[in-house]
Amino acid sequence: MNIRPLAFFRGANRPDRLRLALAAILGAVMALGQAPWSLWWLALPALTLLTLLIAVEGRAQRAVWLGWIGGAGYFAAGLFWIVEPFFVDAKTYGWMAPFALFFMSFGMALFWALAAGIGAFGRGPTSRALAFALGLTATDLLRGYVFTGFPWALVGHIWIGTPVAQAAAFVGPVGLSALTAFAAALPVLARSNGRRAGLAVLSAAVLAGVWTFGAARLAVSETPRDPSVHVRLLQPNAAQHLKWRGDMWRIFVDRQMDQTALPAAAPLDLIVWPETAVPFLLSDSGGFFPALAERSGGVPVAFGIQREDGLRFFNSLAAIDRDARVTAVYDKWHLVPFGEYIPFGDLMATFGIAAFAAQQGNGYSPGPGPVVLDLGRAGRVLPLICYEAVFPQDLRVAGDRPDWILQITNDSWFGNIAGPYQHLSQARLRAIEQGLPLLRSANTGVTAVIDAKGRILDSLPLNTEGVIDAAVPPSLAPTIYARTGDLPATILAGLGLLGLILYRRRQSD
Repeated sequence: MNIRPLAFFRGANRPDRLRLALAAILGAVMALGQAPWSLWWLALPALTLLTLLIAVEGRAQRAVWLGWIGGAGYFAAGLFWIVEPFFVDAKTYGWMAPFALFFMSFGMALFWALAAGIGAFGRGPTSRALAFALGLTATDLLRGYVFTGFPWALVGHIWIGTPVAQAAAFVGPVGLSALTAFAAALPVLARSNGRRAGLAVLSAAVLAGVWTFGAARLAVSETPRDPSVHVRLLQPNAAQHLKWRGDMWRIFVDRQMDQTALPAAAPLDLIVWPETAVPFLLSDSGGFFPALAERSGGVPVAFGIQREDGLRFFNSLAAIDRDARVTAVYDKWHLVPFGEYIPFGDLMATFGIAAFAAQQGNGYSPGPGPVVLDLGRAGRVLPLICYEAVFPQDLRVAGDRPDWILQITNDSWFGNIAGPYQHLSQARLRAIEQGLPLLRSANTGVTAVIDAKGRILDSLPLNTEGVIDAAVPPSLAPTIYARTGDLPATILAGLGLLGLILYRRRQSD
């Protein structure tokens, strides 16, 4: 295989327009497997057809083109919500929206182009199909780490909300991607239609087995916590384009104060406000903390707030006790590129480009890393701020297992169609992977209580205001994935790629 960068763009090395269009359409249909549609039964056949399209292409350059364009269709359809932050301040940033979607789609699609390039190591359609499935697995793994990572809309995410997702407790999200990619590749391994039908049945049987196992796991009930921990989650529904306005921020703060003071059916151990719930800095709170402690009736409160340390600013979670003393602070450390900080910030500033989510627009500094906070009667809690729930590796705090996971988030940046629901679905997967319940307080939604098997026990609809009072669901024993993380997937992907290289060399001799 010899892919030269300039030769790649020559017409002779590109498939015809019909095949490219088909690849893009199949990629877009695959995206329907992601939330909020969750049509896995459409996504899986689309992946099978795309695998076949790539596997029967004998020229490596053309296969890579098909992977790239198929990936572009997938990411454009699955991540179209990426344009939403640009329209919060449309006059300043709106012009960037189409460029953001274009570069995001074709940039992320490079991972699929790489997967198709790995597929080209095969000598025939059968080996190319298997190699492409391995390539999708390896690139889904890479997407969690390369350039700070962006493991959003992984192939295996089509199973979130089905019993198949329970396998993530053992193999993690990349294991789900491997299961999906190889299940899609199985029917491609035979040349005759009859044998393809047989392998399709085998693929369905494997998935049915995993589905049955997941359903059996979900049927096992857990013993409730003793003593129970009761938490109130706030959803103030403060629209992003309004929440920092001088005539509106006090309205939203007062709304959260009123929600905090609502009577509860059972004594509360913690009240949670969402990400950046107040417009002032931790050090400039004035009389806010005493007022908050009074309105909470002495119940500890955790809330999203910004803080400064010299010239550095942080997106933080803080907690106060009944005496209005700050008892815990956590600084978000896995920041959103271009959202919370600007790579090459000094250079970008000359073009007027600033971070969206930072109130002053100049960006945040990362905190020291994940921690487990002791919140007294509420237990030992692993805090996540918004985007951090996307990264399964960030939830593994060595030797310090929490009782439950708390996510505060501001998903109003993501629009109203897909982004908030995809973020919620990833939170569900984190709960399964760790065997821990996850409670999330979202500014505009979706605020939810998720048990340790990823089931949503209670939630508030998007773009509504309200509160959830709930007992924290029980946790499970540490899962296999909680113990091993992505190490097994990394080893298996590495061995698979090494095997491909050796196979190719042997075929060349």
